[in-house]
Amino acid sequence: MTRNISKNPRKSEDEKNSSFSLLTNDDLHLFNEGNHYRLYEKMGAHRVEEKGGTYFSVWAPNAEQVHVVGDFNGWEKGKHILTPIQKSGVWQGFFSGVEKGDIYKYYIQSRENGYQVEKADPFAMLCETPPKTGSVVWDLDYSWNDQSWMDKARERHNDSPVSIYEMHLGSWMRTPEGSPLSYLELAPLLTKYLKEMEFTHVEFLPVMEHPFYGSWGYQCTGYFAPSSRYGTPQDFMFLVDTLHQNNIGVILDWVPSHFATDEFALGNFDGTHIYEHADDKQGFHPDWGSYIFNYGRNEIASFLISNALYWLEVFHIDGLRVDAVASMLYLDYSRKEGEWVPNIHGGRENLEAIGFLRKFNEQVYKNHPHTQTMAEESTDWPMVSKPTYVGGLGFGMKWDMGWMHDTLEYMKQDPIHRKFHYERLTFRMLYAYHENFILPLSHDEVVHGKGSLLSKMPGDDWQKFANLRLLLGHMFAQPGKKLLFMGGEFGQWAEWNHDKSLDWHLLEYASHKGLQCWLKSLNHLYVNEPALHENEFSPEGFEWIDCSDSQQCVLVLMRKGFDEKIIVALNFTPVPRHDYRIGVPCEGAWKEILNSDAEEFGGGGIGSLQPVQSEPITWHGKPFSINLVLPPLAVIFLKCQK
Repeated sequence: MTRNISKNPRKSEDEKNSSFSLLTNDDLHLFNEGNHYRLYEKMGAHRVEEKGGTYFSVWAPNAEQVHVVGDFNGWEKGKHILTPIQKSGVWQGFFSGVEKGDIYKYYIQSRENGYQVEKADPFAMLCETPPKTGSVVWDLDYSWNDQSWMDKARERHNDSPVSIYEMHLGSWMRTPEGSPLSYLELAPLLTKYLKEMEFTHVEFLPVMEHPFYGSWGYQCTGYFAPSSRYGTPQDFMFLVDTLHQNNIGVILDWVPSHFATDEFALGNFDGTHIYEHADDKQGFHPDWGSYIFNYGRNEIASFLISNALYWLEVFHIDGLRVDAVASMLYLDYSRKEGEWVPNIHGGRENLEAIGFLRKFNEQVYKNHPHTQTMAEESTDWPMVSKPTYVGGLGFGMKWDMGWMHDTLEYMKQDPIHRKFHYERLTFRMLYAYHENFILPLSHDEVVHGKGSLLSKMPGDDWQKFANLRLLLGHMFAQPGKKLLFMGGEFGQWAEWNHDKSLDWHLLEYASHKGLQCWLKSLNHLYVNEPALHENEFSPEGFEWIDCSDSQQCVLVLMRKGFDEKIIVALNFTPVPRHDYRIGVPCEGAWKEILNSDAEEFGGGGIGSLQPVQSEPITWHGKPFSINLVLPPLAVIFLKCQK
């Protein structure tokens, strides 16, 4: 490793460790038994201002020696030597004169095979900007201004609207020179945009430090460090603070399922596999070329749960979306016969990972009952979002991957063939209340040759936009929280490219501007009409009016809040349906409150412009009915004006 070695190290050759320690015997005991959930307060590098130095501690149970090397000692080992604490596996030391901003690593000499390596600090609060790999002595001082938001958090519950804008920090918008925006630059621009679009939350793809930008953050090396590509931890706090002051929640993508194999990071940390399994059949992920945490090791539970609480407590994060949960649950995930190790009962379930996930969720909700954990789980594992005391995994919500795949497959079909695939739209309601679902149209569906949402739609350009408005309207009509990846709201033509900004210039065209206006209107309706967000996780909030008109590809449903009802009619063909009768539950004039074919959204302006009075004609099992005009490739939302 090449370093710029200072000719005048600030510290003398005979500088020694002091007896100062942040770690108590209780800390060490809890850490080793897997029940220390705030290790970030004690482990890593901590400036102690009153003593004029920095305290270091690191877990390396199989090390022979551990030294701190950095720009303050010319990157020379032997000057700042750590000492082991009892039999905990933890090494510590206090060194005067080590300042905030100093760069450092741990030089580790292992008892195993003479292994020697420089490692970044697993608990570093800040890392050098990649491709540099050093850790940086830092602090987490910040004056927050979001108390009003944090107080309101206690009032939020499952019947509150949740519309999430999923985004990648480095490619949402860029400078004219093509550089990613910093946290400080993003704060006013992103906040203004999300407020205008009326999203309730933003979800960032992983912000934790990662050496390979093209991994989008899913190959972490610095679990406790917001990526320095965009600024300091305080800069990221400012971004979160600004969003909170404008009533926008912040969710982080969190990756406890696997981690990067770079030599300077967690893998083979002290010459042995203390973070990952030693056996590649358990410890190496074939899909992503990454290491898998050893969830059966107590210290790993302490490390990961401490990390989860760190983001919630230090950075005021409102929720964690847990990536690739299915890969954690199954020992044979993406593995052929003979490539995996069964559990103690001979099964394929990863019992240690299941135990960890339950423990993680219990601690999150015990300490922060008004936050949310969200599982990206792509199989039919039971009770993912049910409490652990009834046998569930304990997540608050789960992504409905089945809905995403079925719906996109249906929407790709030429409308003339859609009648043969009608069940892809209706099947979801057979399982919709098995979990607390989020409906995702996520980043995974607009990369790797899959094309953008708009490009997936069939037909000419007019039909593509109409179909995409219909798809988004269908998502907001369904029970479940909403998630849309950036660019989908205005019809990005190209699939997502992490090296470029979104194509904001498209908003100069009426069709793209109309689509954006449609999504804003959907968000507004969803937030302000209780029937669309109350009872989202209860069968009492939904009723089919007609789910059998496969020949005309029409769906009619009713969303029910505690006191109000909204009817939604969707026409999945380019043929207008005149005199289309539907049953309604009560007498009154039913008014279109939103129509995706309205001219302001780029549509043809077809629909029922005036409220439609119900008639005492029994239809669809309802005592009253109304005659509608269903616009082509469109969705209409109706509300009774009594």
